Amino acid sequence: MKSMQIGKAFTLIEPGPVVLITTNNGEKNNIMTISWTMVVDFTPIFAMTTGPWNYSYTALSESRECVIAIPTVDLIDQVVGVGTCSGADTDKFEKFGLTPVKGKYVGSPLIEECLANIECKVIDIVKEHNIVVLEGVAAYFDSSRKEKRTVHAVGDGTFIVDGRRLNRRKMMQSKLPDGV
Repeated sequence: MKSMQIGKAFTLIEPGPVVLITTNNGEKNNIMTISWTMVVDFTPIFAMTTGPWNYSYTALSESRECVIAIPTVDLIDQVVGVGTCSGADTDKFEKFGLTPVKGKYVGSPLIEECLANIECKVIDIVKEHNIVVLEGVAAYFDSSRKEKRTVHAVGDGTFIVDGRRLNRRKMMQSKLPDGV
């Protein structure tokens, strides 16, 4: 093995799929692209990294709610585009041809074009590490979408697309909590 820069080590273990986070500040909807998310155990608790440098952060911290929208590979250009402009001066729904859908439990919209959406409430903000902890209150999955592959950021401007799903449930049956 060859040595690599420690500052690039994060590219070896980037987490789950790139997601779109929607917020509403009481007047307008916004979207931000986030590639730093995680699931907390086998629960509907999620964490993501963001902070005051993101325009959406104020709406997120004040409203204490958002939607995690999970896009697929066919939306990669919209996902990257959303992440490279600011909602301060751009209507990202309009610019990227995305459709806001009213949620049932939060004021932030779902995104119709996404494979899945999770309505969330903010349950903690760990300012020291710029971590927002969310509790999912409702989830939606569009099984009619042909494209179901998600995109994962490597962290250097490149992405990996999900591949084939491998099923090892029988091997893990005694290790998984009930209902998983």
